[in-house]
Amino acid sequence: MTARLATVELVPNRCVWGDLHVPPSGLRARVGRRVVDALFRNAVSRLPIRVMFPDGTELGDRTLRDAPEMLVHRPLDFTARVGESGLIGFGESYMAGDWSAPDLTAVLEVFAARAATLIPQPLQRLRGLVIPKPPPSEKGTPRNTRANIPRHYDLSNELFELFLDYTLTYSSALFDRTDVAPSWHDLADAQRRKIDRLLDKAGVREGSRILEIGTGWGELAIRAAARGATVRSVTLSTEQQQLARNRVAEAGFADRIDVDLVDYRQVDGEYDAVVSVEMIEAVGHQFWGTYFRTLDRVLAPGGRVAIQAITMPHDRMLATRNTYTWVNKYIFPGGFLPSVRAIEEITEHETSLRVRERLSMGDHYARTLRLWDERFAAHTDDVAGLGFDEVFRRMWHFYLCYSEAGFRSGYLDVQQIVLDRREE
Repeated sequence: MTARLATVELVPNRCVWGDLHVPPSGLRARVGRRVVDALFRNAVSRLPIRVMFPDGTELGDRTLRDAPEMLVHRPLDFTARVGESGLIGFGESYMAGDWSAPDLTAVLEVFAARAATLIPQPLQRLRGLVIPKPPPSEKGTPRNTRANIPRHYDLSNELFELFLDYTLTYSSALFDRTDVAPSWHDLADAQRRKIDRLLDKAGVREGSRILEIGTGWGELAIRAAARGATVRSVTLSTEQQQLARNRVAEAGFADRIDVDLVDYRQVDGEYDAVVSVEMIEAVGHQFWGTYFRTLDRVLAPGGRVAIQAITMPHDRMLATRNTYTWVNKYIFPGGFLPSVRAIEEITEHETSLRVRERLSMGDHYARTLRLWDERFAAHTDDVAGLGFDEVFRRMWHFYLCYSEAGFRSGYLDVQQIVLDRREE
């Protein structure tokens, strides 16, 4: 018999988090609670996981000595939240302290690896009736995008500086083959390796005219300028623009790099190479055609496109493209991940571009995220000093572990994709 679990007492700031401190109690939550409880207990009873409840009940495969542990502190609140809003409620219940895990990534990886089969197939057909739809206010239109992007990237430059390496690169690194268990000290070199490979594949050299869609904090633009290229980098984050401009000036490339606050759809000019690192995820599936037609329009004859994109399996993409997720609500409003097949079909049918080469590097992203989460945890007091409360810190930890679990399970991948024109 497992000892009773201590209840996690966490009271979210209502001014910041609304009614997160109060579990839902309406009809949908009450009915959903019973359904979720039955489905959850049935699912975990056959998973390589140990789920422990306050009354000493334990579910999961007890024959696995090292199975990850999920500690459910408030079962009724947990099932009410999930019953009310599905996976959004699952994440919110962690934020509110309804459950915890000594190794959160390991728990989430168990669920991510079986995401397509956790819910019985007959019930999956009803997802459209119960799963929230994306709000129109977050659809990736030019007006909405100007609000969506700052909600994440303008949180605080100081926050990102606490868990990113000193290149301030917020995307998957590319580790050396010998870096099976990389340390924090390996990360900056791995980020530069990723950037340099993209620039090489895009053919960036002395005299190249480069367009970067999605500035980050300027590291790629700086490394391109160091090759002798001129760079126009565009972003919709005022925080990123300011810090990127400062870093560009400090590197001595203010005469070679322009960092503009411009929507990708409004970019003009002609460029020998277009590079874009993990920006397509913010576009929204309704605008992928617009995104690639823009790349096609500004690419000079003989030029190349090199993008880095987080991807998901095509069948899961089709099943979830009209779903509002926890990540949308709390991390990336308006975002959605493409599949490789979707990228290939859109570029084939709507542009003169073709996919010439791909590199899959999802295991590298898992390692990158683990280092970010470790760094974030090491700076808990500093994060609090910036004004981010405990609910935010739990949310951010969940986001980093949720993402890592996706890559470790193979549910997510990240690709470097090189495109050029079919007729050239």
